[in-house]
Amino acid sequence: MNLYRYELNSTKKNELISIDDFLNDAIKKSKVKNGLAIVFTAHTTAGITINENCDDDVKSDLLYGLEKISPKRDEYKHFEENSDAHLKSSIIGASESIIIAENKPIMGRWQGLYFCEFDGARRRTIFIKILTD
Repeated sequence: MNLYRYELNSTKKNELISIDDFLNDAIKKSKVKNGLAIVFTAHTTAGITINENCDDDVKSDLLYGLEKISPKRDEYKHFEENSDAHLKSSIIGASESIIIAENKPIMGRWQGLYFCEFDGARRRTIFIKILTD
């Protein structure tokens, strides 16, 4: 079926966690040569994104910028008091699609795939669906 499930534990309220290894593992297990990987998280306070994987300051800058865009506010009405996390999740999105060529994901030199935690620490699930030519 080429659907793979991975779990991770976030350790902070807001963090970006590299999931490149999950993607590479799914590609290896699927034995796909050329195709497409859809990476999805089924959480409303988390996201999936592609961004720079060389300088860790980029991750902290992204989290800082998202906090400026969507800070925790007393005016939010959601009873769980995590509307800021829901907004960040909507901004980032719950999925990414990555082209696979010659058994490898096509990514830019400085790109990495990240799970974005906005309401941790929690146990989270990531799904990767591999589509083949």
